[in-house]
Amino acid sequence: MNISGTLNVFRLIRDPTLCLPHHTVSTFNHLPVPLSKAFPRDGEKGVDIRAVVLDKDNCFAVPHANEVYALYNDKFQELRKAYPGSSLLIVSNTAGTLSDRGYSEAEVLERNTGVKVLRHNTKKPGCREEVLEYFRNAPDSNVTSASQIAVVGDRLFTDVMMANLMGSYGVWVKDGVVEEKNLFARMEHRLANFLLQKGYCPPDPSSSFE
Repeated sequence: MNISGTLNVFRLIRDPTLCLPHHTVSTFNHLPVPLSKAFPRDGEKGVDIRAVVLDKDNCFAVPHANEVYALYNDKFQELRKAYPGSSLLIVSNTAGTLSDRGYSEAEVLERNTGVKVLRHNTKKPGCREEVLEYFRNAPDSNVTSASQIAVVGDRLFTDVMMANLMGSYGVWVKDGVVEEKNLFARMEHRLANFLLQKGYCPPDPSSSFE
C-alpha cells in the first residue's frame, strides 16, 4: 500500500494544481529528446533539463516487469545517450522500495536497463527529498536547481505530484504501456481534465536546490 500517495492526496484539496503536468505525451515513445524541447521558452532563456527521473511501471515497462518494454527500447537508449551516468534515474514505487526485499528487483532492473534505480524509504510522491539528495551528491549530473530536473511517469498523484513538490517539471505519459483501469487512475484523468478545462496551470518550477 502506498501510504505516502494516500496522505498526499489531501494536499490536492488545498492545491489541486499539484497534479497537473507541464507536458503530456501519449506514450513513452512520444517523449521529445532532449526533454528541454517539451517546455516553452521562458522569455529569452530556454528550459535547461539536465537530469531525468523515470517511473517504471506502465511508463517504460509493463507493470511488474523489470525490463524495458520492447517497443520502447530505442527511445530508452536515446534517453540514456542524452542523459548519461547519474543524469538518468529510475524511481519506482516497486523496485527499490522497502517492499523490494534485499532490493532484488532494483538489481535486476539495473542490469536490464543500465540505469541507476533509487533505493528509497518512502514511496512517491513522498520521496522527493531522497531524489533531490541523490542529485546533490551526483556531481556528474551537473544539476544545480530543482528546475533542471524532469520527472516522467504515468501517474498524476505520484509522479507528476512529486515533480511539482520538488519544484521540477512533470511529464505525464497519459496512455502507458497497458490500459489503466483502477479507480485512482480514473480519478486522476477526470480531475486533470476538469482543472485544465477551468484554465488551471501547474505550479512554476523552482530555482531552489535546497
